Amino acid sequence: MKIAILGAMLEEVDPFLASYEKGPLLKYFKKYSDVEYADNLYHKAKYKDLDIVLSYSKIGKVNAALTASMMIEHFGCEMLLFTGVAGAVTSELKIGDLVAATQLCQHDLDITDFGHPHGYVPKGKIYVESSRELLHIAKAVANDKGINLKRGIIATGDQFIADSERKEWIARTFNADAIEMEGAAVAVVCDALDIPFFVLRAICDAADIDATFDFDKFVKHSSQVSSSFIMAMLEKIMEKQA
Repeated sequence: MKIAILGAMLEEVDPFLASYEKGPLLKYFKKYSDVEYADNLYHKAKYKDLDIVLSYSKIGKVNAALTASMMIEHFGCEMLLFTGVAGAVTSELKIGDLVAATQLCQHDLDITDFGHPHGYVPKGKIYVESSRELLHIAKAVANDKGINLKRGIIATGDQFIADSERKEWIARTFNADAIEMEGAAVAVVCDALDIPFFVLRAICDAADIDATFDFDKFVKHSSQVSSSFIMAMLEKIMEKQA
């Protein structure tokens, strides 16, 4: 099986690629090869019996959709695992929480003047559902690791949302738990091409954030946690194939 691992920023995928000399958390692939295609860089690797294609898309829905499409159509990936960070729009999520998306939607998609609800386009749908099988696998990994994995609706838009009123509107309108800038675009692509997908987000922005919070340090730490989680999912995927 060939599996895509995708992030939006280099920092979110870097732990998968770092060399053996950099520490035990990073010993995932003995080697990988780089392929430049469609104005992006893709890394082809082998993990036991799985073929892996790894990349970061760059920020935003268009870049994420393009990269996901290339991973599936050009590189032949049959499953996609997305990892990155997100902001909370519910008080139930705290800094450092890991969230698995059950559904994803686009909070900035608006043709309500034509009588449609927010997030909807004709012949489309507001919510795209993640793979139930991958959600089940993620739950098993979380149990093994002693992680309280949250599940919820993730809303995507091409804006960094700092305004509290806008966050409250997104939470209320879409029953959303977290917001980010890529997940729903990847979900739409995978749904259209019948590719199972999973979106994992570490909460980096929440109501309990304080002035001492170091975003760069958090992303570095959370990406190591998330990469370890994704690699454990690969192990369970192989178990199911056996």
